[in-house]
Amino acid sequence: MSGHSKWATIKHKKGKTDARRGKLFSKLSRAITVAAREGGTDPSMNISLANAIEKAKAESMPKDNIEKAIGRGGGGVEGEQYESILYEGYGPAGVAIIVDVLTDNKNRSAAEVRNIFSKHGGQLAQPGAVAWGFERRGSIVVDGGKYGEDDIMAAAIDAGAEDVVQDGDEFQVLTEPSDFAAVRDALTAAGIEFENADLTMIPKTTVKLEENDARKTMKIMDALEDSDDVQEVYANFDISEDVLEALAG
Repeated sequence: MSGHSKWATIKHKKGKTDARRGKLFSKLSRAITVAAREGGTDPSMNISLANAIEKAKAESMPKDNIEKAIGRGGGGVEGEQYESILYEGYGPAGVAIIVDVLTDNKNRSAAEVRNIFSKHGGQLAQPGAVAWGFERRGSIVVDGGKYGEDDIMAAAIDAGAEDVVQDGDEFQVLTEPSDFAAVRDALTAAGIEFENADLTMIPKTTVKLEENDARKTMKIMDALEDSDDVQEVYANFDISEDVLEALAG
């Protein structure tokens, strides 16, 4: 399993307890509004909106907030015009990083992302320098302590999943983007809960980090995630369970 999948699980757990909750809801609301504005307000006809809504629900965003965000997108009300931009760069130990930004001010976002990379020992790269090393996939992470591999495999593969990969006490179900919703729904129907489910960027190769570089990488990931305009951060690091426990301690 890629380090980013572990990071997504860590981020999900952090979001339940730390002060980022309000900022997280703001980002989720923005993504829902933009998806509804660009593709319509019916989730059954707008896969981007459906995924944005499911992501918001997974983070326990209130139903009223979700409905208001959809309404803003479909109401035809003039407001901020957001632009989606991918920034690519390298972090500590040469970790490849992709930053997905949704912004109403491209210059502001570019300056902030560049500053974060520079401050934390990284550097921005030219478009395409990093993205070639990632593939767009659906990723669903399941706690292996609660469910057996056979049960996960049966539900996931029958619904169209590409693979189920074990890493420690977790299983990662991988899908094509077009099959993601069907596989996620099949797992839910089978009574299997998941730690994290999202359309993500899966690295083709990973960089294994020891504790010092892992600590630096977590700092740049945190800083990027904390930026108001940043929606997602993808990276190709791999951190062992022992190192993760040391960092958590």
